[in-house]
Amino acid sequence: MSAVTPQSPTSHTVLGSGPAGTALARELVRRGHRVRLVDRKGDGPAVEGVERFAADVSTAEGARAAIGAAAVVYHCVNVGYHLQTEVMPRVQEAVLAAVGETGARLVVLDTLYPYGETGGAVMTEDSPWQATSRKGRMRAELDERYLSAHREGTARVVLGRSADFVGPGVLNSSLGAAVFPAALTGGEVAGLGDIDLPHSYTDIRDVAAGLATLGERPEGDGRVWHLPTAPAVSTREIHTMIEKRVGRPLNVVVVAEPRPFGPFDERFMAEYAEMFYQHTEPQIVDSSAFERTFGAVPTPLADTVDATVAWYEEWLTGR
Repeated sequence: MSAVTPQSPTSHTVLGSGPAGTALARELVRRGHRVRLVDRKGDGPAVEGVERFAADVSTAEGARAAIGAAAVVYHCVNVGYHLQTEVMPRVQEAVLAAVGETGARLVVLDTLYPYGETGGAVMTEDSPWQATSRKGRMRAELDERYLSAHREGTARVVLGRSADFVGPGVLNSSLGAAVFPAALTGGEVAGLGDIDLPHSYTDIRDVAAGLATLGERPEGDGRVWHLPTAPAVSTREIHTMIEKRVGRPLNVVVVAEPRPFGPFDERFMAEYAEMFYQHTEPQIVDSSAFERTFGAVPTPLADTVDATVAWYEEWLTGR
């Protein structure tokens, strides 16, 4: 573990260096903040203007060391799908204790899982939490603890919920490495579930910008916000957008039920089976509350597809 180094009292610490954490670190630097990016190894690719730091934030010692004197902490940690119900509660406990000790504000990147099956109803921040899956119930329990901590005054917390990620750097998503590499090379493109249903996708850059805004605007604390998300369209419509940009028809294989395909191996799909309802009913996210309150505008899906195709072209060349 890295030794604790002095930080500015106005610095921002990002826990988790996956696509969301990395995009957020870049966005915070762009906004002029001093940024620390934390993961277990601390040895990933250099990010301009960002201090990398190694810590295991599922432990009390690791969380305290990682957070240091940061004014704002962003929890973007994720773990292997089969480990989530075991590890994520430990991360929450350690991080909440650490920010409670230091007084740092905590911004949590959240999922739609607490809502559970909606029957296709539009999801707003007022939608009921009715998850029945293990991972959905776990996320709902964590979120209630975050909000309770804020209500009780033991931590200052805000949650930003995102739909499925898409965008530059996003690999492990239903609109990631199972789609774009094959679209560019003529291989088999995965289409999960009913690809004619409307499905919301959140540009990873909007995830980053939305979390950064919550970090800068404490008046949003104490509640859940839906991060800026473009209006939902069907996955088939997005495939059509991709076809226009790559100049060839996609060879789409509809994965109508959870089974291994491409980057989704057997272990992942066995764990994901309980969440597969997300692809067999409409998944529609309304982020208008965030947009009105903070003056945000989500990236148009056409621009997201352009940027994602361009990123995957470079990624395939550099592999």
